[in-house]
Amino acid sequence: MHEFLKRTLSLLFSILLLALMMAWFGSVELGLITVIAGLASWLAVNLYHLALLLRWLQSPTLERMPDGFGAWHAVFMTLYRNRRSQHHSQKKLTNVLERFINAGEAMPDGVVVLDENDRIEWVNPMAEPHLGLDRKRDVGNQILNLVRQPAFHAYMQQESFSQPLVLHFAQPRELVISLQLVPFDSTRKLLLSRDITQLERVQTVLKDFVANVSHELRTPLTVVGGFLETLGDMPKVDEATFRQFLPMMLEQSRRMQTLVEDLLTLSRLENSAKVEIVERVDMQLMLDSLRVEAEGLSQGHHEIVLNNCSHAVLWGATRELHSAFSNLVSNAVRYTPPAGRITLAWQEHDNELHFSVSDSGIGIPREHIPRLTERFYRVDRGRSRSSGGTGLGLAIVKHVLVRHQARLEISSEPDKGSTFVVIFARDRHGDR
Repeated sequence: MHEFLKRTLSLLFSILLLALMMAWFGSVELGLITVIAGLASWLAVNLYHLALLLRWLQSPTLERMPDGFGAWHAVFMTLYRNRRSQHHSQKKLTNVLERFINAGEAMPDGVVVLDENDRIEWVNPMAEPHLGLDRKRDVGNQILNLVRQPAFHAYMQQESFSQPLVLHFAQPRELVISLQLVPFDSTRKLLLSRDITQLERVQTVLKDFVANVSHELRTPLTVVGGFLETLGDMPKVDEATFRQFLPMMLEQSRRMQTLVEDLLTLSRLENSAKVEIVERVDMQLMLDSLRVEAEGLSQGHHEIVLNNCSHAVLWGATRELHSAFSNLVSNAVRYTPPAGRITLAWQEHDNELHFSVSDSGIGIPREHIPRLTERFYRVDRGRSRSSGGTGLGLAIVKHVLVRHQARLEISSEPDKGSTFVVIFARDRHGDR
């Protein structure tokens, strides 16, 4: 602009100088006319360029930048360079903003941007289910009017946000959310949310697991310790007393050993997502082995039957499948009264293979069936312990079946018996 003024003043000075020279040589009127004509031309040129400038300013794009004459050319070129630099900066800022928004949209955690009055400026998709927000409807509303939990209101009013807040929602579904407020400039704040429902469940299961293991081990340890204290207090232990106490201590020791072995098996299955060894399982040999185990556990008190044994081939880990099937068979023997009947079957059904164990035992009330595969879950704790179970058998069965892409279906009726069916998908059988 400084250069434009210099050139304009230079042009005016030239016109005046020309008029004075003409007047000096005797033509005053001609000099005056020349000055007027020059000024009029100069004014017309500048008005024309001003019109171009005003029209461009109404829609200042690089494509519509006018091309000027003389000093105006320098003006328009300067505007063009400034506009281009501004356009590049704006485009760069737009790209940064888009990347920021895309990153916020893709985050697995919820993000809410709040202004100085705790009004919502922006919400990412994950924050909607976490806090029950609507991205279109709730922008501009105060967050405290939308999340109506006293603990959240108290958290927003405090000055320290170093520790997250845990909120429990019951509706529309059970949800546990961890919230943390992060101020990021003098006025705005980020409200971060994370779904920790599964983590809370895992922690609850872990606490229950530790409590159950402690409880299961306490009884046999107490029994063995009591016997040892009694024997230690006796000045002389006769053979009859020793023979009375020794089998009971041995039984409790074996119970603890079985519990530890089941825990190790369960831990190994949980920490290995895939079957380590896939082999052709000889189901006829396995069924014969399971029947022998059942007869040994029954001691002749039950009728053990093999029914409808198919010759279909099954592929999987023989050792793991034997462990799962053996748990189902041993449960059937334990919970079936003497003179009862236990039936083992290996059958084909609509391109699926079914291994089933049916018994005429005490049965299971319907409300307990969904929880049977939970660790240490028992329908009748006293009867389960007296039968010698550890409470981990069906949990082991569940994990073995998950590793073999199989499922367990249970049907039962109290005082009439139960049927446990293991169903294998079609890709688990057939020739290879």
